[in-house]
Amino acid sequence: MSLTVQEQTVRISATDKQKRDYGDADSLAAAAFVLGLPGLLVGNIFLGPCAIVMATLALAHGTRRPGRAWLGLALGVADIVVLAILVTWDGTMSWNL
Repeated sequence: MSLTVQEQTVRISATDKQKRDYGDADSLAAAAFVLGLPGLLVGNIFLGPCAIVMATLALAHGTRRPGRAWLGLALGVADIVVLAILVTWDGTMSWNL
């Protein structure tokens, strides 16, 4: 069975699209983890919500690395919790040395 050039092109482009979609979701999962981790120490008012949004999008797009996305989500939530503790305990949104 031989395929025409057009059928081969359609199959290749469909395969590339699937790889690109997984790649985007995997990149979002990695970005959520990378943003959530330093957010525990600095910039938690900005990095926490970004990590939460990116992890949620990665899970919604069906990442091949759901553990990394869940960890990014947990770190984003932890960033918000640390921010809430800092605001209530010290009355500021930053670390005091």
